[in-house]
Amino acid sequence: MARMSPEINAGSMADIAFLLLIFFLVTTTMDVDTGINRMLPPPIDPNAPEPPPVRERNVFVVLVDAQDRLLVEGEPGRIDRLREQAKHFLLNPDNDPSLPVKETLDIDYIGEFDVSRGVISLQNDRGTSYEMYIAVQNELAAAVRELRDEVSREFFGRRFSELTDEDLVNAVRRAVPMAISEAEPKDIGGR
Repeated sequence: MARMSPEINAGSMADIAFLLLIFFLVTTTMDVDTGINRMLPPPIDPNAPEPPPVRERNVFVVLVDAQDRLLVEGEPGRIDRLREQAKHFLLNPDNDPSLPVKETLDIDYIGEFDVSRGVISLQNDRGTSYEMYIAVQNELAAAVRELRDEVSREFFGRRFSELTDEDLVNAVRRAVPMAISEAEPKDIGGR
């Protein structure tokens, strides 16, 4: 007598595979790339008058070459000193005539305050590594963030990131503007 092998019912296999697929799609997390939070300036009005020239003393030049070497104000620099150099430049605590001019503004909630007219100019080579580019960006942004924290603590008793009133946030932003100018990458050299 011949033996019959029993058949396996595969009718529900498609349903099970579909449910597993849905389960993994719902429970899987995807890495989301985060960018650099920057607000771009509005388009230039073609009828607007030419802006006045920027004084050389008001510009803090930071260059990064293709080999990730840092040049700060024409001198070799180090990433671990960049934040303090940028803060010193923007503060100009001793009113050094080679550092940026300060303009006294009457700022709501703060009163008269000496605001730096300094601009940090960042230029990098097309061959600069992404890691170095981000490290330099982070240090420059951290310098401004720390200065904003100092002003916020002095006038409002809290760190800048803890302010919830939009008027107070805008007052600190006017006192310490995010004046970082980034030029289009080019071939600076270093290869």
